[in-house]
Amino acid sequence: MRPISSKLVLITVIAGSALALSACSRGATRGGLIGGAGGAVVGSATGLGTTEGAIIGGTAGAIIGDNDGKKKRRPRD
Repeated sequence: MRPISSKLVLITVIAGSALALSACSRGATRGGLIGGAGGAVVGSATGLGTTEGAIIGGTAGAIIGDNDGKKKRRPRD
């Protein structure tokens, strides 16, 4: 049995996120993109790997961004 290559995993993650992008709120989308980019940088620096860091950071960013979208905003004067 051959191990799954990281390119296949990356393509699958990108395709899955593209399909799920339309179901996300704006906060979750922005948080996921920012968290994914930051996670890739941190994953590369720590030796975890850019793909794994992007997945972890993107997931955390989407969760945090989705919660931010539910806050009630006061109108500015």
